[in-house]
Amino acid sequence: MKTMLITGATSGIGEELAHQAAAAGYQVIACGRNEEKLAQLSAIENISTLQFDITSADDCARALSGVSADVVVLNAGTCEYVDIDDFQTDMFRRVFEANFFGVVNCVNGLLPALRKDNKLVIVDSMARLFPFTRTQAYGSSKAALHYFTKSLEVDLFDKGIKVQAVSPGFVETPLTEQNDFDMPMLISVERAASDMLKGIEKDRQSIFFPTRFGWIMRFLHILPTALQRKLSLAMRNKQ
Repeated sequence: MKTMLITGATSGIGEELAHQAAAAGYQVIACGRNEEKLAQLSAIENISTLQFDITSADDCARALSGVSADVVVLNAGTCEYVDIDDFQTDMFRRVFEANFFGVVNCVNGLLPALRKDNKLVIVDSMARLFPFTRTQAYGSSKAALHYFTKSLEVDLFDKGIKVQAVSPGFVETPLTEQNDFDMPMLISVERAASDMLKGIEKDRQSIFFPTRFGWIMRFLHILPTALQRKLSLAMRNKQ
């Protein structure tokens, strides 16, 4: 039985992935901070839990020391939007602590135990591909995370460790429920977790879902910057 460790497993995509992976026969190590949710997950067959805070390097080192898994899914993260008239640097730090340094902390704790044929799966976002309004903190944290992932893929190649990047679009989760704008091609958390699991098992280097939205976002990403700005301004004005 293969083992899959998942951070951010107490809500959203991470929680649903834990359910689907356990049902598919993985021994799941569900990680998070919510003690009540972890207790519920631990009652499910094939799921054990670890409670720690990804934003604490010491907490990650303590909790993950000696932990090994065939597949590691670093999924935990957060989202906050910028008010340009009330610019708060502390908010940027919060978002980067969760979305970027949280992953770095986990990699630091898990790296010594990673072995040949293990998989390291890191979840960023399609938001990194286009300059959306108010996403200066979230989008830049996910862009930094994607670069970290692709660079890590190079340095772990000779060790035989597979690194996969996951870039979701809009998914029905507690985070997106807070959004006050239209979310094109929004998909269910069940479909998102299913697409992620399939991508992991098929060894896809980059995993995008929903697929059509992924193609659209990658096309927008390669447009001239002047045209990107024009489209982004139009989207902002429509909101």
